[in-house]
Amino acid sequence: MTSLSFLNLIVFGASLSALSAALTWLLMKRVRIIDTPNERSSHTNPTPRSGGIAIVASFYIGLLGLWLLSENSVFEQAYFWAFCGAALVISAVSIVDDVAGLGFRTRLGVQIACAALVAAFGIVVEHISLPGIGIWHLGWVAYPLTVVWIVGLTNAFNFMDGIDGIAGTTAIVAAGFFGAILFLQGSSVLYLVSALIVWASLGFLLWNWQPAKIFMGDSGSQFLGFALATLAVMAGCFDESQMSLYVMPLLFFHYIWDTSYTLIRRWRAGERITEAHRSHLYQLMNRLGASHARVTSVYMAIGVLQGLGALVLVNLDGSQRVLVFLPFIALQVMLTRAVTQRARQAELIV
Repeated sequence: MTSLSFLNLIVFGASLSALSAALTWLLMKRVRIIDTPNERSSHTNPTPRSGGIAIVASFYIGLLGLWLLSENSVFEQAYFWAFCGAALVISAVSIVDDVAGLGFRTRLGVQIACAALVAAFGIVVEHISLPGIGIWHLGWVAYPLTVVWIVGLTNAFNFMDGIDGIAGTTAIVAAGFFGAILFLQGSSVLYLVSALIVWASLGFLLWNWQPAKIFMGDSGSQFLGFALATLAVMAGCFDESQMSLYVMPLLFFHYIWDTSYTLIRRWRAGERITEAHRSHLYQLMNRLGASHARVTSVYMAIGVLQGLGALVLVNLDGSQRVLVFLPFIALQVMLTRAVTQRARQAELIV
């Protein structure tokens, strides 16, 4: 595929996604699936939700096109269709959650079942490289570890979809860098799957940037988190690129940090961690006066830096790759201290 035809593909896909988002906006308004502001909301106006339907629809339409036009053997593999089916189930159940509301245990149970399904088809983290140890083959631990990784990133992406544009920009940056690295490493198809995520998110972002006309909802955020987490494992164990399993955690390190820190802080404060709240770091930045667009831009800039770090990471020996995380850990520590100090002074958190 030439660079011009690839660019045309992205433009067509983004246009398709934007059109799908417009149709979803009309549908959600007609059937009154509206997110009404409350004390936990970061918005002030009633806004249609479940816009992630547009992302999912655009992704699968693009995937159908790839299947029809490509002769790559990946489309003959059961593991690939297990991934496609499981991601679709995640989205379908999330649509029900957006409309009717499902309990935390139900959502978690579906996520675990879908992650276990793809693991059963061989999409597993078989080994990792550690400094001073080398390659550690995980054996049976590979299966529960894979489920924890997929379910963890699925929920992290969902938790971080709380202000205008943040989830869409993160998906574009992370999938964009991941796809570029896959291409440079010799991937023949999975980089195009990453491109599908980019185009689907790009078109939706036109409707979700501040002030958002439609929200992504669980139908989009959980689908994107699940798809990207599973794609990372597939690239490591099946793709020609033999992608390092450190790449996707680095691309999402700001999300993983924010989610993990917030869960631990709320647990230590005696709060129920399964209840909705507005105390993620990005939400505190917004409540302290930064606009949705500004906070999203900060997280997007960090995401780009992490993407550049991932480009460095793939050119290092396995045992050295974990060292690339150190500057980003330092960055997050400084950002966390600055935000939480101001938030405590403003009595936003304890």
